[in-house]
Amino acid sequence: MTAAEAGSPGPAAPSAGSPEAASTGAGLPSLGSRGEGWALGQLVLLGGAAAAGVCGASWSPAGGHARAAAASVIAIAGAGLLLGGGAGLGRQLTPFPKPVADGELRDDGVYGLVRHPMYGGALLGLLAWALVSSPLALAPLAAAGGFLEAKSRREEAWLVEQHPGYAAYRQRVRRRFVPYVW
Repeated sequence: MTAAEAGSPGPAAPSAGSPEAASTGAGLPSLGSRGEGWALGQLVLLGGAAAAGVCGASWSPAGGHARAAAASVIAIAGAGLLLGGGAGLGRQLTPFPKPVADGELRDDGVYGLVRHPMYGGALLGLLAWALVSSPLALAPLAAAGGFLEAKSRREEAWLVEQHPGYAAYRQRVRRRFVPYVW
């Protein structure tokens, strides 16, 4: 049974100017009716990371094998989060942060470990790319981390509005992006 099916009532949404709104994402802008601006910003950051990896200076050869091995493990973990998150959402998958109107709250599979596995997978993929391409790619990775943190808070504000059980789910699943880490 999903948290939404349990029907547990969620707390009232915080007012826009309150400190709670800032921490929950309710005070963050929608950037479009479905959050189109958030999706565009994410695309720009992913493109920036790709460009930084191609155009930036390469890593020094020292430690290249260890970096490549670490990148491989990180890339596999990232792909697992991306694929598990996409499969878990199924037809509810959308590039926009606002959940689909008739969607169900997912709290099983990879969503039982982290609340935003696809964002975590993207961040791990960017880290793997930076490790095999250029240290310059770490800058857009850091920016993407901050951006996805904010985007996920905006998304969670919408999820709390749509799914009464989301607040309880957020308490149960403490990690946002990467299991046992973040």
